[in-house]
Amino acid sequence: MKSKWWHNPFFYLILLIVAMVAIFAFVRPSGPETIATSEFIGKMEQEQVDTIVLDNKGNIIGLKDNKAVIKAGFGDSYPKLREWLKEGGVDLNGVKIDAQANGIDWGTIALTIILPIVLIGSLFYFLFRSARGAGSQAFSFGKSRARLSAGDKPTVTFADVAGTDEAKEEVQEVVEFLRSPEKFQSLGGRIPRGVLLVGPPGTGKTLL
Repeated sequence: MKSKWWHNPFFYLILLIVAMVAIFAFVRPSGPETIATSEFIGKMEQEQVDTIVLDNKGNIIGLKDNKAVIKAGFGDSYPKLREWLKEGGVDLNGVKIDAQANGIDWGTIALTIILPIVLIGSLFYFLFRSARGAGSQAFSFGKSRARLSAGDKPTVTFADVAGTDEAKEEVQEVVEFLRSPEKFQSLGGRIPRGVLLVGPPGTGKTLL
């Protein structure tokens, strides 16, 4: 019998992939606006930046309320950054300046590293499970069906029935109709809806 589509493990794998892609697309935090270095000082005044961070990649990042809003390449040391800001007219007393690496963004790590690992692991799990199930069915199919058929196959024939010739002929006709229905249908015959055997105990109803 054909299995239902919701019983297929690949359906749930595809559903998992779609859900994770949707999470990756809508939940992923947006990064700061990348601008030219020459625009940084003017832009930080517009954005009301209160903190400037020089990260370990040589970028200067402007933060407002602990949220990165602008970023520009700098490629120089922390003292040079302070000197450059001072020459640009920035009040160093009103802005916090740090020279340190960015904090670890666990959300981004989870989406960019853990997500692919989960997807690949789930794919291999479902493939292994499906392959193992198919293999076990292939090895057990022949044996189980052979035993079932041999055990349920009747050994009684019409030759074993005696003394009820008329009833036996009627049942034989039904069996013949089921074996070759086209022969009877060409003569206008219809398949019987059932067979009712009536008689006292011991007359061979069960044997028929």
